[in-house]
Amino acid sequence: MLRLVCRTMVCSALMVALLLSASSCARAQGAKQPEVPDGVTYEPGVTYCKVGDIELKLDLARPTKVIEPRPCILMIHGGGWRGGDRSAHSDATVKLADQGYVAATVSYRFAQVAPFPAQVEDVKAAIRFLRANATKYGLDPNKIGAVGFSAGAHLSMLLGTMDKEDGLEGNGGNLDQSSKVQAVVAFFGPTDLAADDYPEAVVFMIDDLVGAKGADGLAMKKKASPITYVSKGDAPTLIFHGTKDRLVPWNQATKMADALDKHGVPGRVELLVGADHGWGGIEIIRTLEQTMKFFDEHLKK
Repeated sequence: MLRLVCRTMVCSALMVALLLSASSCARAQGAKQPEVPDGVTYEPGVTYCKVGDIELKLDLARPTKVIEPRPCILMIHGGGWRGGDRSAHSDATVKLADQGYVAATVSYRFAQVAPFPAQVEDVKAAIRFLRANATKYGLDPNKIGAVGFSAGAHLSMLLGTMDKEDGLEGNGGNLDQSSKVQAVVAFFGPTDLAADDYPEAVVFMIDDLVGAKGADGLAMKKKASPITYVSKGDAPTLIFHGTKDRLVPWNQATKMADALDKHGVPGRVELLVGADHGWGGIEIIRTLEQTMKFFDEHLKK
């Protein structure tokens, strides 16, 4: 059963988005690599596939000594499908590895380089790469999760709902492997891109993502929406969303909840009352703790 929880916001809004963007800018300008504790192996800049002349990379952290295969989490950054940087989550991958996970943060093509479905093809290729190299990295190919923020949350939910039969695998290699994940956590991500209540700035970003307007654009927006693909057996999903989100209406979360519930997919939607498109302070600590509990429940047991 999918549950809906409402919480009152107690800390500053937009802090997460500011922290993530600041981290991305700092890393892009040559900031130091994350501090890697003993017992963790950190491998930045791993090429997971090549599309034309573009090499797509991920940063990976894992326990150095592995007695048995470990569950894996892929982290997907936000940025309106137009920006952001995987290094925003490099520190988090190291912390996850220190807790016994294999973790990776991934780059993908932006809309101005290639419109949808390039973005989902890329993250699918990353999942297939991880599965194909499960022995090398000491991960369990049957226990892979995805967590994303904003546009990254949208892509994470596509990984949890789409199947190979949906025809958007792309040509990123390892096509004998599944690209579907077994658990998803989504922070304030759009689920129905064809909705008519987005603010104008976001409508522009969605139009740019799908590369079309009018009737053709509407069809592509539906094709790019996680809610389109929900079916029985999809990945358990945890969604966090603020009720004062100025970019992605909070009913995107409840629409997804209805679809998941209809098909018997377990999970939870938590609405943070008064929160905008991101939050900080006590609430970011708490929601990240809930994220780990959710992954532990569905990937470690």
